[in-house]
Amino acid sequence: MSDFPLLEREMNGKPLIYLDNAATTQKPLAVLQSMEQYYRTHNANVHRGVYQIAAEATDLYEAARGKAAAFLQAKGAENIVFTRGTTDGINLVAQGYLASRLQPGDRILLTVAEHHSNLVPWQRVAKQRGAVLRFLPLRPDGTLDLDVAAREITPRTKLIAVAHISNVLGTIHPIRALADLAHAAGAAVVVDAAQSVPHMPVDVQALDCDFLAFSGHKAYGPTGIGILYGKKDLLAQTEPVQYGGEMIDSVELYDSTWKPAPWKFEAGTPPIAEAVGLGAALDFLTELGMDTVHERVQDVTRYAYEKLTQLAGVTLYGPGLNQTRGGLISFNVGSVHPHDVATVLDACGVAVRAGHHCTQPLMRWLGVHATVRASFGVYNTRDDVDVLVQGIQRVQEVFLP
Repeated sequence: MSDFPLLEREMNGKPLIYLDNAATTQKPLAVLQSMEQYYRTHNANVHRGVYQIAAEATDLYEAARGKAAAFLQAKGAENIVFTRGTTDGINLVAQGYLASRLQPGDRILLTVAEHHSNLVPWQRVAKQRGAVLRFLPLRPDGTLDLDVAAREITPRTKLIAVAHISNVLGTIHPIRALADLAHAAGAAVVVDAAQSVPHMPVDVQALDCDFLAFSGHKAYGPTGIGILYGKKDLLAQTEPVQYGGEMIDSVELYDSTWKPAPWKFEAGTPPIAEAVGLGAALDFLTELGMDTVHERVQDVTRYAYEKLTQLAGVTLYGPGLNQTRGGLISFNVGSVHPHDVATVLDACGVAVRAGHHCTQPLMRWLGVHATVRASFGVYNTRDDVDVLVQGIQRVQEVFLP
């Protein structure tokens, strides 16, 4: 698409086919131009100066917060915290919200498919407080069994943390059903939405999740910024985990008080240009329409799944075509190491990810060391998939003659 300058370049002398959107997405011109314009015409610190460009910078920064609230169908901008990304948001919930509520023996429920960013923070807080991690079992196709989940949720369960879409399996988990089960037991629900928010409509009120985090760079925006959504009353109960300027209300020599949420979580000079860029990315997606975005990604994903299943010796992981899945496919090509597959594809101009995808427990559950992952964005087409398939055939010619 002409909106994305980087996609016009070549890779290894071939037209670039970028299929690593689960790791990060490319940036439309609107994002690049908005950030440049900020630095050229509005660069000043926010919430401090009374001069004109400081007021302009503050307006742009807070306008981006409002855009994020509208994009997620949140009740208001006060539900939106700017973070450094999904990882930062989840750590804030783990340390600022959950830690003080845990007693020895309390439970945190996860799945074995979680990204390390939605596993390690809960490991740490569980060890700090003597809590117990429990893992909801997956069916062989990577989907959740809600009947089993219901039995796992007890009065000792304090929180359930789950990815909306698995970054390896592509499974779309039933968040609202999990939230209903959790809330009936008095537990909170945290959603890792890094793979869902960029590619499908997400309504936090319809999901009834308590917290939800995503990263700007996976949503066609800049790196270094993300969003943590939280219900207003729960954000009010959450303690900051960083302290200093900008987040304070009053400071005495021996004590201080904080601004209300969300500002109490944004210590120091925030990522202002990045917030402006994220706002432009959300505008870009809104103009396209998230239903349209979802349909485009789903069409390419279905086509890729069909084509890959026709290749002998290729193993696919996660739900099949008869089930709802996100816009990514993980696979292996016979006994060929995923890194070798990715290297050959790179020579063909196709960028994919190979490795454990920050999900080492899931790799062990699958019985593999690593996989190749092709993940699709709004700019990908069926023609891109055809080049991917040709590249995999080349892999087979080289390694499996």
